Amino acid sequence: MVAAVELYFDRVADRRIRALWEALERAGVASLRDLLDGKHRPHLSLVAADRLDGPAVVKALDGLTAVPPMTVTFQYVGYFPGGVLWLGPGPSTALLAHQAAVLARLTEAGIVTSPLYSEGSWVPHCTLSMRVPVTKIAEAVRLCVDVLPVPATFTGAAVADHARESYYPLPG
Repeated sequence: MVAAVELYFDRVADRRIRALWEALERAGVASLRDLLDGKHRPHLSLVAADRLDGPAVVKALDGLTAVPPMTVTFQYVGYFPGGVLWLGPGPSTALLAHQAAVLARLTEAGIVTSPLYSEGSWVPHCTLSMRVPVTKIAEAVRLCVDVLPVPATFTGAAVADHARESYYPLPG
């Protein structure tokens, strides 16, 4: 997925994730640090797709608070097949409800998103690396565990379509 509705973190959490990106790079694990020529931001995606029409998403979410007034705490490390390393927040009914509301609005507007982000399938996470070599998994996980827990307050949101270099901030 190259397009998403992304939630961004407070400065302290953002710096901690960026420091973890640096540690992974030093360990020989390509992080998201240099993705998009360094423009990539630590985030949690509420929905993702191969393509998102920013103005259509903004319109569909009109009246919905895009930035939920909450703090999550990243408490564990996860790994998706194919080498994707991530941090997961502890359970949050408020976060699940917010994601479901965003998904419902987009679905009502006819905006297609990845089934991986459908209700009951979505795994909230902050991606750290998209390509961890098998020989580096243990070291990468250790580096992640060393920084946990990471509390993060949501401070911004946007529709980001990285393949097309479009970015539409969402109102708080």
